[in-house]
Amino acid sequence: MDFRSDTVTHPTQAMRQAMATAAVGDDVYGDDPTVNDLQIWAAQQHGFEAALFVTSGTQANLLGLMAHCQRGDEYLCGQQAHNYKFEGGGAAVLGSIQPQPIENEPDGTLCFKKLERAIKPDDAHFAQTKLLSLENTINGKILPLDYLKQAREFTHKHDLKLHLDGARVYNAVVALDVDVKEIAQYFDSMTVCLSKGLAAPVGSLLLGTKEFISRARRIRKMLGGGMRQAGILAAAGKLALTEQVSQLKVDHENAQILAKGLNALDAFSLKPELVHTNIVFAKIDDNIDQAALKQSLQQQGITISCSQPMRFVLHKDINRQDVERFLQVLAPLVA
Repeated sequence: MDFRSDTVTHPTQAMRQAMATAAVGDDVYGDDPTVNDLQIWAAQQHGFEAALFVTSGTQANLLGLMAHCQRGDEYLCGQQAHNYKFEGGGAAVLGSIQPQPIENEPDGTLCFKKLERAIKPDDAHFAQTKLLSLENTINGKILPLDYLKQAREFTHKHDLKLHLDGARVYNAVVALDVDVKEIAQYFDSMTVCLSKGLAAPVGSLLLGTKEFISRARRIRKMLGGGMRQAGILAAAGKLALTEQVSQLKVDHENAQILAKGLNALDAFSLKPELVHTNIVFAKIDDNIDQAALKQSLQQQGITISCSQPMRFVLHKDINRQDVERFLQVLAPLVA
């Protein structure tokens, strides 16, 4: 069992079969019927005019930022935002877009007063603030619908675009028990990762207006993201959205079991009630040798990441029995 991330999920047998039999064409020419079907269907499913199938969530976010912002523009985001902290500085390096990170509040939100103070005046000394980027879920936490509504009102007030890094947006959808459009309605653009808990082997979606997606498609080609017979991948991507969403509820339930089990061990400290979805953060006693613990678990076929706090991610390839076995193996190692 592998607790490092939900990116380690293996495609389902149905996905493998769909990939093997997918109708394909050259997607750069717009000729791949399976890609086209996914994009049209996904746009309708999420309430947008158009969608673009891309290689990764990192590429989807970069295309979104570059399609919204020009060289020398600025976007606002959280200090913990994936497209600021974990995507290699792509917006700055490749888009010449300046990130302006704001400290995330404990619940993952961004304070609107702090955001307002960070917006640059219309002055040649400053980059022009053009965009606010939010992430949902962020570190496993859900941004409330009312907060998203306030964010939309904030961006209208300040003439900004609003982008959602929705890498795990379906975890939020399942936890809130709403249609994805209830979240998507507030955003000018959004991404959806198909290869995390939804289990597709490769790919993400970028969604927005037709004009926006046309710009993003051009930038995708510039960045080397144009794919040929990509329908082999898109076939699995559609099954991710049509067959795997219900699995996320099971992942959330298993995350609660793990959180409560870890909290029962003296070596770990956390609040299970703060675990919203499939990601568990737990502080581990500083006296525990994490490297040795990782090695001991690896010998039992269990893979974890070392960090403080430790992060455990639940997904379809870890079931309840796996979680219970993990806790049994872990307990004597940290006693």
